[in-house]
Amino acid sequence: MKMNKKLLALIMPLSIIFQSAIAENTKEILVYRSPTCSCCGKWLEHMKQNNFEVKDIVTEDMDQIKAKLGVPKQLASCHTAVIDGYVVEGHVPAADIEKMLKDKPKIAGLSVPGMPMGTPGMEMGGRKDPYQVISFDKDNNQQIYNSYENE
Repeated sequence: MKMNKKLLALIMPLSIIFQSAIAENTKEILVYRSPTCSCCGKWLEHMKQNNFEVKDIVTEDMDQIKAKLGVPKQLASCHTAVIDGYVVEGHVPAADIEKMLKDKPKIAGLSVPGMPMGTPGMEMGGRKDPYQVISFDKDNNQQIYNSYENE
């Protein structure tokens, strides 16, 4: 019986470390999307494949959500997400979201305006349109966060 207690004493800290590593590698993202948009589901899959824990909220009121979260009209896309206080609008690649979460810039969020072909969730065979990920702040200042040319 004492051997089991010693073994348990060794295993418990490892279990806590393992659970902590899993929590650190899983990021919760709240996604608002229209029930009629099929590309949003593909973007959700992209996020899950990149260790994001997706909370999927289907709603008919996307315009009100975008306005409430401060998404500039010229940066609008189909779905809107919130993670760690940041807004993510449209088909932003997971790598750019991860970089934002790591760097913690003083911005309101990131957007890929419209629905460019070849972005995560908008894959159409080999077609990849060039696109930019735009950062924006609460005063609607915008700048290029990342740029994707034809690859």
